[in-house]
Amino acid sequence: MITVETLFSGSSGNCTLVRTEKTAVLVDAGKNCKAVMSSLEMLGMTLSDLSAVFVTHEHRDHISALDVMMRRKAMPVHVTALSAPELCRGRSVGETAVVHPGLLYEAQVGDLAVRSFPLPHDSAGHVGYVFADAHGDTAGIATDMGYATMDAYNHLRRCRTVVLEANHDIDMLRMGPYPFPLKQRILSQGGHLSNADCAGLCCGLARSDTKRIILAHLSHENNTPEIAYQTVRAALDREGHTNFALSVAMRDQPGCAAIPCGQEERHPLWGFREEIIV
Repeated sequence: MITVETLFSGSSGNCTLVRTEKTAVLVDAGKNCKAVMSSLEMLGMTLSDLSAVFVTHEHRDHISALDVMMRRKAMPVHVTALSAPELCRGRSVGETAVVHPGLLYEAQVGDLAVRSFPLPHDSAGHVGYVFADAHGDTAGIATDMGYATMDAYNHLRRCRTVVLEANHDIDMLRMGPYPFPLKQRILSQGGHLSNADCAGLCCGLARSDTKRIILAHLSHENNTPEIAYQTVRAALDREGHTNFALSVAMRDQPGCAAIPCGQEERHPLWGFREEIIV
């Protein structure tokens, strides 16, 4: 059985632990090595328990801890060839990097089979991941995507557990303090997934084999755990998925936030988004 636990999640840093009884890997390692080690310790683990790191893309909030981590405990760091130059430049992580030529690749780490798939984001090369154990359990991770693609859905729909981006509330973003060019970037097809678009993808996954979704990579300025949860929860409830397991990753520590009930839904269900919102 695969266990998925976010160590921390948000614009300040992202790191997710994926493990079985025999194997443990990280997806991304943002913030700093101390934060990663502290979060692992809260789960009864250390860097020595890890077998590999899988990098989604080269943005700092996903790789900033890797250099110091590799000095403390060298391990394979899987990354696409497009993201590798920024990841390896001037860093010790280059010595252990496993560079894959394309955005679609497969790897085996212990009893975990790993498969990547492309996601739309303004990085050199961005991927999500699907993990499968020897008993057929599966888990998927997909954050930092400008819109919900059918390709992402097809890769995630057979995963029992999915970590999925719910980055921003569109009204909060539009009315918030960000400069206009940054708002345009976030709302673009190379930006981040809104709560409403996340809700549409969640409903699609709930109709397939997915049993649990963890909402992740929430913006501190343009979202709250309550708004993200209630937007997605209301969409799931409308479709009859009232018992579907839904939670929100905490920003600065392992686990999921406690969400109060009774919040009013903010947005209708939009489904899969195909156009830039301006």
